[in-house]
Amino acid sequence: MYFEDFDNADTQERNGDDVYSKPVRAGKRTYFFDVKATKNNDYYLTITESKRRLDRDGRFVYDKHKIFLYKEDFEKFSQGLEEIIQYIREKAPVMTEKIEKEGNDEVTPFSDVNFEEL
Repeated sequence: MYFEDFDNADTQERNGDDVYSKPVRAGKRTYFFDVKATKNNDYYLTITESKRRLDRDGRFVYDKHKIFLYKEDFEKFSQGLEEIIQYIREKAPVMTEKIEKEGNDEVTPFSDVNFEEL
């Protein structure tokens, strides 16, 4: 697994050809799940978090954080992710308390995490 930070949206992809992409919009962030191909036509996954913000000049810029995930790591990564999500669902009070809306639809509240504070 490889982790890379990007300061703006103008950074271009440097590794592999795009094969398939799935954007997921989540509040102020967008997550991109991109399947890429190596020169040998072997696939790997990049996961990009993109968050729009204002810079000092009042222009919109995008903070991007990217993870490269190779197929030999898929199983351990998915097991770890599944385990930690289950832990949060069971232990975090804000995730386990459900608020009922009209029509018996349930909404689970959550908070926006500022990763710079971690």
